[in-house]
Amino acid sequence: MTFDARAQRLALLLFDVDGVLTDGTVLLHGDGTESKLFHIRDGTAIVLAHRVGLLTGVLSARQSATTVQRATQLGMRVIVQGVHDKRVEFDRICAEHGLAADQVAYMGDDLLDLPVLVRAGISAAPADASAEVRARVDVVTRAEGGRGAVREFVEHLLRARGEWQDLVDGFLAGGH
Repeated sequence: MTFDARAQRLALLLFDVDGVLTDGTVLLHGDGTESKLFHIRDGTAIVLAHRVGLLTGVLSARQSATTVQRATQLGMRVIVQGVHDKRVEFDRICAEHGLAADQVAYMGDDLLDLPVLVRAGISAAPADASAEVRARVDVVTRAEGGRGAVREFVEHLLRARGEWQDLVDGFLAGGH
């Protein structure tokens, strides 16, 4: 099946957080809180995915209130954190939403993501992902994690689905 045909089947875009939606840096503060940097265009891409009817979410090994806050701001409906076996959680997410694995795109950057990347309908990694991950995915972005990689991947998917130009035209017409 072609990439475009696989993109048409997608219903859920799922992302790792640290190293994908962020550059992987976690700032730990003396009071026990943490900070992460999220790229604004990655957030815009997630909102655009919602506009075309795609569900979005995060699947992260780390537990972080910062991640919940950002995912909630963006309207992501799947927020799964603190998991040791991402494959098991991926299967659970698919079952919960009535999806086959090939209806999910997943973007990850490190070895913990491999079990999901090889099961997803379309897989992607940022430019700075581990070599083992980059060698096994469908799309490697030019952008690094936390620096527009999610935007690049989502745009690539929406172009393959024939939905990107309609979004652009909507902005040109003054609509949001």
